[in-house]
Amino acid sequence: MMTDAAGSRTAVVLFNLGGPDSPEAVEPFLFNLFNDRAIIDVPAPLRWLIAKMISKRRAPAARDIYANIGGRSPLVAQTEAQARELENLLGPGYRCFIAMRYWHPFTSETVESVKAWKADQVVLLPLYPQFSMTTAGSSLKEWQSQAKRLRLRIPSRLSCCYPTQRYMVEALADLVRLGYDEAKDKGKPRILFSAHSLPKKMIDNGDPYQVQVEQTTKAVAKATGIPDLDWALCYQSRVGSMEWIGPSIQSELERAGKDQVPVVVVPVAFVSEHSETLVELDIEYRQEAETLGIPGYIRVPALGCHPFFIKALAEVVRDPKAGSGEGGCSSLGQTCLGGGCQC
Repeated sequence: MMTDAAGSRTAVVLFNLGGPDSPEAVEPFLFNLFNDRAIIDVPAPLRWLIAKMISKRRAPAARDIYANIGGRSPLVAQTEAQARELENLLGPGYRCFIAMRYWHPFTSETVESVKAWKADQVVLLPLYPQFSMTTAGSSLKEWQSQAKRLRLRIPSRLSCCYPTQRYMVEALADLVRLGYDEAKDKGKPRILFSAHSLPKKMIDNGDPYQVQVEQTTKAVAKATGIPDLDWALCYQSRVGSMEWIGPSIQSELERAGKDQVPVVVVPVAFVSEHSETLVELDIEYRQEAETLGIPGYIRVPALGCHPFFIKALAEVVRDPKAGSGEGGCSSLGQTCLGGGCQC
């Protein structure tokens, strides 16, 4: 367990994706996303060109998506709120910072802030409970690069994953129970745990994300205490023609329509509201559910500042092994980063 000497200063850096803060920021945000080698694994000059082409082509549709939620992503503000709640719970000696991967505040800005605060040590805390090289792995590499460039020379460690952290599981179970109670007047509800999909080739190459998502859903389903719970895991946000992991949320909605059961959709890998929840789940798939004749469609909130989730983050900050439990990379006989993970 990590303990702080009296008077020491621990900087806790919350990693997240980030999001455009205006319609004008959409295209450069998308460029930064697709110019990440963790997303498109080709040499830099070609990746830059591909990122330029994709971001320019997708920007108009993406701006339309963000127009549904005020023209900007709410993710940064929500991450700030989580950081403040976590800081209050951790107490004296801790200060929480946020580092966004693809838009402000960029990692380089956060490194400078941590330096200016004169931290004695750093805890890197991805807001991705399930590890993937495309999310936590990419954020860690960027942190290491910027810390080296800006000469941040203080001890740091990564809390790389916490898929079955006890308080996080209870927070999700609480949300499931609330959604279940709301939906059950339409029939026996089916819980659809929804996670962002990944290309299957990434999983085949050893990314632990899918296994960890499965660990989370099994733990939450059990923790609800609902007898004979009807539930399924599905994936959303697939793009392009390559093979992605499934089943898709579309296919699960079609099955629910045939079975004539209400659904409760639970974001199981998103801890903040953003376009994938507020537009994709709340608007697009809700409309699809109505078209399919599903008798009820309930979408529970992302974890956000749920008190148990903030408690989970605090426990993971204080003790890197608190996040794994029976899940996490250590239970898979591996480490997420091939030896760089300390869970």
